[in-house]
Order: sequence, then structure tokens, then C-alpha cells
Amino acid sequence: MSENPKGFALVTGASAGIGAVYADRLARRGYDLILVARRQDRLRTLADRIIADTGRKVELVVADLSNAPDLKRVEDTLRNDARISLLVNNAGLAAVTPLLHTNVDQMSELLKLNVDALTRLTYAVAPRFVEQGSGTIINIASAVAIGPETLNGVYGASKAFVLALSQSLKHELADKGVRIQVVLPGATATDIWANAGLPVENLPKEIVMSTDAMVDAALAGLDQGEFATVPALAELAEWDNFESERKKLAQKLSRSEPARRYVQ
Repeated sequence: MSENPKGFALVTGASAGIGAVYADRLARRGYDLILVARRQDRLRTLADRIIADTGRKVELVVADLSNAPDLKRVEDTLRNDARISLLVNNAGLAAVTPLLHTNVDQMSELLKLNVDALTRLTYAVAPRFVEQGSGTIINIASAVAIGPETLNGVYGASKAFVLALSQSLKHELADKGVRIQVVLPGATATDIWANAGLPVENLPKEIVMSTDAMVDAALAGLDQGEFATVPALAELAEWDNFESERKKLAQKLSRSEPARRYVQ
């Protein structure tokens, strides 16, 4: 076991953007780190800075989570390393073009990372967290999880999956000492936009949040005990109402007879 009472936080997609800010903030909160990303040079630069600034331990795992052998290495780490007490499922791809103008093979790669990798990493660590009666899983979704019309539908659907999985995990694990948080940022100033073909500079400035502000808000939500944190949403009651109405509707969707309007 680690001598550090907080243990290690494993952050995926840690070499830049949201993941890099999470790494910095968690180190400043006293966590040691295991940072996962494809770019060793960026990881090394980030790790050196965090070690110099905070004195925390930082271990690197160079891995492409869309590659099965690499993903398995990270799964094995989560499954077997008892030092890990927190997982940030951040790695992901975005898409902004309409379905009819998007290559389906690229969408399969997006799903491999946004859905399959996140699911497998969660499956790897959740049983151990349950066994020890503690642990935190932070899943980075997106505002498009509830507004899939906004961008590419496959991207929106992948983030809706993250939200739904998180809701199910919360329901299943809440009484087992495992904390689940899902974060639904709006547009955030990261390279993911340029990588998807729409540089963030092309978006209205009033809708784009900095990565620092987004992660700080998400961690403040974690501190306040939120399950779902929407950094841009001014009134938490609006999310609570959304959840309440969703759950009410869910109770009405399974009956032995069809609704009257369908009976002819």
C-alpha cells in the first residue's frame, strides 16, 4: 500500500487539456499520480512540472486506449494496483460534422475510445473499490449527452452512454462506499475541437470555458457531494428537476397494455 493516505489517482488522456489540469489539481490536493496518454514527451514534461511544483510521485503509462493490448495494460493496473483510489475517465475523441459527412470508420474509433475503453476501465477498478469499501470514479461526459442535436450524433450518443452508465453505477454502488461523479462540460478550450476540425477560436467566446475553470468547477462539485456536475449551469435545481422528471417518466414506460392512442 502507498504511504500516502490519499493514494494514487489514475488519469486518462492526461497529456494535455482537461486531463493535464486534473493531474495538476489532484497532485495539489495530495494525490500521487498515474498518468495515461499516448504522447510520452508531453507526459514527461507534465510529470516533471508537477513533481517540481508539488513533490508528489508521478508514474507514467504510455498507452493508446483504442489499442487492445495497451488498454489491457491499463485495465490490469487498475485491477491489481491497490494504491489507486481514484480514476478519472477523461480520454476521448470528439466529432462535429453531421452524420452524412462523417466517415463511419472514424466513428467506430471514437466509440472504441469514448465507450469501450471507458467501460473496460470502469469494470477493471469498480470491483476492487467495492471490495475495499472506498474509491472514486470521475467520468467526463459532455453537455451533448443531453443535447445530442448540438454536434455529431455519434459523439453525442457516446457521451449519453457515459451519463447513463454513471447513473447506473451511482444506483448500484452508492451503498458500497464507492463515489461516482459525472461531469458534463459545455464547450471547453482544448485541442479536441481542432482535432475534430473545428478550432475553438471559431466558437462564440461567451460559450467557451477555460480548462482551468472547468476542472476547478468539477472538483468543487465533487467536494460538494454532487453526482452530476455541469460547470456552466447556474442553478443546480434545474438539474435536480431534470433528473426528477426523468425518473418519473421512467416509471411510466413499461405496462402490460399499449397506450390508448395506439389501440385501434
